[in-house]
Parts: sequence; C-alpha cells; structure tokens
Amino acid sequence: MPRTRIHNVSAAQWSANGDALGTRDLTEASNQQFGENVFSLREQRKRLPKHVYAQLRATLARGDELDTSLADMVAQAMKEWALEKGATHYTHWFQPLTGLTAEKHDSFYNPSGDGTAIADFSGKELIQGEPDASSFPTGGIRATFEARGYTAWDPTSPAFILENPNGALLCIPTAFASWTGEALDHKIPLLRSMDALSSAAIKALRLLGQEEAGRVFTTVGPEQEYFLIDEQYYFERPDLVTTGRTLFGAKPPKGHELDDHYFGSIPERILACMLETERELSKLGVPVKTRHNEVAPNQYELAPMFEGTNVGCDHQMLTMQIMQNVARNYGLICLLHEKPFAGVNGSGKHNNWSMGTDTGENLLEPGDTPHENLSFLFFAAAVIEAVDVYQELLRASIASPGQDFRLGANEAPPAIISIFLGSELEEIFGAIAAGKAGASRPGSFLGLGTPVLPPLPLHSGDRNRTSPFAFTGNKFEFRALGSSMSPAWPNTVLNTIAAEAIDRLAGEVDAQIKSGATLEKAILKVVGDSYSAHSRIVFNGDNYSESWHKEAEKRGLANLRSTPDALPWLVEKSTVDLFKKHKVLSKRELESRYEVCVEQYSTKVNIEAETAASMARTLLLPAALRHLTELKEAGIDSLITETHDLVAELIAAIGVLEHANAEHPDVEGLEHAIYMHETVLPAMDEVRAASDKLERIVADDLWPLPKYAEMLFIK
Repeated sequence: MPRTRIHNVSAAQWSANGDALGTRDLTEASNQQFGENVFSLREQRKRLPKHVYAQLRATLARGDELDTSLADMVAQAMKEWALEKGATHYTHWFQPLTGLTAEKHDSFYNPSGDGTAIADFSGKELIQGEPDASSFPTGGIRATFEARGYTAWDPTSPAFILENPNGALLCIPTAFASWTGEALDHKIPLLRSMDALSSAAIKALRLLGQEEAGRVFTTVGPEQEYFLIDEQYYFERPDLVTTGRTLFGAKPPKGHELDDHYFGSIPERILACMLETERELSKLGVPVKTRHNEVAPNQYELAPMFEGTNVGCDHQMLTMQIMQNVARNYGLICLLHEKPFAGVNGSGKHNNWSMGTDTGENLLEPGDTPHENLSFLFFAAAVIEAVDVYQELLRASIASPGQDFRLGANEAPPAIISIFLGSELEEIFGAIAAGKAGASRPGSFLGLGTPVLPPLPLHSGDRNRTSPFAFTGNKFEFRALGSSMSPAWPNTVLNTIAAEAIDRLAGEVDAQIKSGATLEKAILKVVGDSYSAHSRIVFNGDNYSESWHKEAEKRGLANLRSTPDALPWLVEKSTVDLFKKHKVLSKRELESRYEVCVEQYSTKVNIEAETAASMARTLLLPAALRHLTELKEAGIDSLITETHDLVAELIAAIGVLEHANAEHPDVEGLEHAIYMHETVLPAMDEVRAASDKLERIVADDLWPLPKYAEMLFIK
C-alpha cells in the first residue's frame, strides 16, 4: 500500500478522546457555564462592597480616571476570584501590531520571609504593567534600544481565566503604549474611535430631538470562517507549518462544485471539536450562536451574537486562539489563513456592524414612528457617505498578503468597495434625493405618517453575498475582512469615517434649521443632497461580474487590487487629517502603522518565497527525478519526454525564484513591497505551476506531500 494511503487509513481512525461533554440538564442553573471564567459584573457585584461597586460603575460610565484606592479593592477581589479558579499567575493581555495577542506572566505569590509565600496583587499591578516594547513592531516610533512600554488596564473589557491542564492564568485585557504615550496596539485607536463616533452621534441625536441617550455604542458580530484538517497532513506540509497556506498543490478531481458540503451534516469528529470549542468560549463569556459547514470541503463557520465593539474584538481574538488550541485535542489543525488551498474557497470574517444608544435604540433599524425613521435615514446616509468618501482607506484597513489571494475570487467580494442597499431602500433614497415621495406598497413597509416621506422597508431586499458592504436589515455587513485578522483595525477605521460623516451631516442639518427649515425638511434636504453626491458607491448587482468592474471604473470607484496598492492610503493627507481631527491617531502613529504593514507584507511574502524555493528544490524536484529515472528504466519514451520537459520547466522556474529571493534591490518600504509583489510572487507562481503539473503525473508513492484530495476529505 502506498505511503499516503497508509496515512489516510490512520487519519480516518478517530475515536472520542474521553473528554466528552456528556448529557446534562441545561435547565439547571448549576449546569450553566456561560461566563463562569469571566470577572463579570455579576462577580464584581458579588465580591465588591456595594459602595465600591457603585463607584467603579460610575467611574467607568463617566470615563474618569480610576482612583488608586478603588483599584486596590478591585485588584483584591479579582485576585481572590482568580485564586479560587486555580490561577497562580496573572498577565496583562494585549494586542500589539503583530496581529496576534501577547502576554507576560507574573506570579501572584511572593516569598514571605518565613519559608512560605503569600499571594499579593495590588491596584498598581492591576492598572499598569511594563513589558519590553522594543521587540514589538513599532514602525519607527521606538528605537530598538528604547525598551520601555506600558500596558494599561481596560476596565471596559472583563478579565478572564484561561485554563490549562496544569493550571490557570488570569488575563487582564489592556492597552499597549510607548512610554511617550503613543499607541502600539489595536485597542487604543479602537477605543478612541468609539469615543469619536459616540461624540458625533450624540450631537446629531440632540439635533434630532433625542435627549435620553448619553452614549452611542458600535456593535460587532464577526462571523469566523476556518478550515480543519488532520494534523498528520499539516505536519507533513512545510508550507502549511511555515506560512499557513499550501504553496503547492494541484486541484483535486472533486472540490465544492457539487455544493454537497455547504450546510451539510457535520462529521462526528468535527462536531465533537466544535462542541468543546463552544464550551470553552462559553466559559469565557463569548456568545457563540451559530455553527455550520461552509462551502469548501473541511471548511466551517462559527458566528457569535452582537457585542460592543471593544469586547467583541477582544472576544474575536480569544475565539481564534481557542479554536486553534481545542482542534489539537481531536488530532486536527485549525487553518485561519485567507486562502490555504489555491482554487478552493477561501475564508473571511464577516463583520456585522451597527450603532446603538445606551437606551437600547438601534440607529440603523427603521422604526415604528416618523421620528425613528428620520433618525434611520440620517444615520444610514452618513454611513453611505463615509464609505464613499473613504473607500480607499476602508480597503487599506483589510489589506494583507492573504487577502490578495482571496479578494475578487468567487467566494469573496472584489477589491472594489461598494454598498448593497437593496432595490427598495435604494429607491427610497433616490426618491428623497429627487425630492419625491415614494409609492406605498402595503404589507412590506413601515409608514412614516407624513406625505413628504416615503415608506421604509422592514427588509430592503435579499442579502447580497457578493457585496463587500451590505445593508442587512438593521446593520451593515462588512464582508471583506480576512479570516486571520483582528477586526479591531477595520472597525477603528469604520467608526472614525462614520463619525466624520455624522459630524458633517449634523452640521448641515443645523445650518438648514437655522435658515428656517423644519427638522423634517432639514433632514430630508441633507440626506437627499448627501445621497446624490455619493450614490455611485451603491450597487445591488453581482459584484463578481466583469461588467461591474467596468461599471465601477466609469463611476470613479477605486480598484486597489493588491496590498501595495492599498497601504499608501493609510498615510494619505485626507486620512491623516481625519484621524487627527477625531483624536484617534496622530500622524506619527499612522505613519508607524503604515511602516509596520509594509514591512510585514514584504517579510511574509519573503518567507513564502524562500519556503517555496526550498520545498521545490529539496522535496519536489528529487521526487520528479526519481520518477523520471523509473520511466527511463521502463523505456517508455512518450512518458519520458513529457516528464523530462516538466522537470526542465521546474528547474528553470526554481532558478528564477532563487535569483529573485537572493537579489532584492537596495530599497525599503513600499518599493520593496512592490518588488515582492511584482517580481517574487510571479516567480513563485511559475514554480508552483510546474510543480502542480508534475504532481499529476509523478508516481503517488514518490510524491512527498499530502495532496488536496487527502487533506480536504479526511474528516
């Protein structure tokens, strides 16, 4: 039996690992696990004196600085709770510009002097930590020899316990800044952007006559797509181990063309893995709601309920970590790369985004009254304007090497940013822009109670899965995020551009009212003018079609196809002015992020290129040569010629790639990224093309890598 077939048999022999959930009566309160490893409001209320708890909540609501004595009492309660959970150490859990999370563990215990140890944790230790900042990406904000950096407690995101078979760890979500106070992470700008949007939206609500709301929150619900493959195959693929994607691999005879995987019955081992993942996430307070098979073989999706953006982004980073950790318990590897298998459906992260008040009103949901619908029209128009004006920046916020293989393929939106509204809502905005009331359609609309306003639809149309930014009833779904990325930066951009548009439209409404217009007419005038100026961004058709690319070009929409095309928009003057105005990021902080993104792009592509060259020369070429030797011994001339020509093609392509890897031009920054994109990546493609042809003809027992047909169909 060929080696690969033996592995297939081995991989297919799975049995439960003994950690089964069992059957429990979930109506019993004692069996509920949600949030049991979170220092939640319930735990705080239970463990803190009433006056301390009230003071803490009031301090957070006002955004005031935390009093030291108050921090000491919170730290004491948090420590006692963590010790009861088995935690011996704590860490400030933060999100540097690596795109991952980071942690430095410190013990609660200190020697007491009598040969024993005592657990201690102060408010100072809770509020601030000091990890080494020099070894994290800073984009030039810090010199390598300048090591000091600070983590600062984010009390709006609850502390949690991470369990390990040998213990537990208290994780305290924190921000990460340089000693000069400049942001070195994703949390600080996200929190600033949420403040900016809240400030702009509250001013607008006051104009609209809404006096009750004290704060506006953005919410997210990121749908996470991912692959699960048998770990045996993963560790036999140096490309997967090193880069997260297969740099080689011929298209299998069967993919997802039969549409038989999507929403299909979940295989037993996969479901067992999902159940444990959901159990662990539930204990961490992550509101996981949905699971299902995705389009491609061995591709799946996990989706949470909506949460506040800050906590939702923290939970998303936790979700990816837990998914990867739990998969190993089942002999599986969780792949989060945007395109781990060429020619097979890739993975994204659909970012469902909305705005709501602290009084419970969703600002993107048509309501039952004229006032509510006026509010909806105003805020929806602001989002449309924001996406149009800052389409290039929004595209840059989701740029990465993995995205360049996915965006524009038939499972992801194109690199052209556009908005799907649905035909009915588009008709309504068009009517407002033209100064005409829309026709009533009984049964499908909410009436506005006034002849100058058209009725609004409860649902504005089908959900367009090809649109990068789609309105889906009471939210916008930003569908273009990559599966491996933190949603914090795209949401920071989205919050900031929305704040700017809301601010501008509110100023226009105020000016109209001061000129004598009624509130109703002022809003209609401003909404209509804004939509007229920005309706080019609205497209309800097939974003995959070639005709849309031509139409988008006519409309003047940007088509930033690659990461090097998109990243310069992070430091465009309009971006710098926007982020400075709303106090989200300074010019220096933006430039540092740009430098980090450009450097990471070149570095990641270089790692892929060197891995590809090494694999091709030391694994694939020797296999092809052995096969050629066997053919020569058999004397089959036609097959000898075919194989010889492909081997020659592979050797030539390897030479070109190795030269491209060795002869980088003496350039830095964007110029280097462009070289990687325009010279190195095409050279990699040529090596892959020759290798994949050889995979189809080289003897199966000689080919050194697990094939797509094995990795994608062994459950």
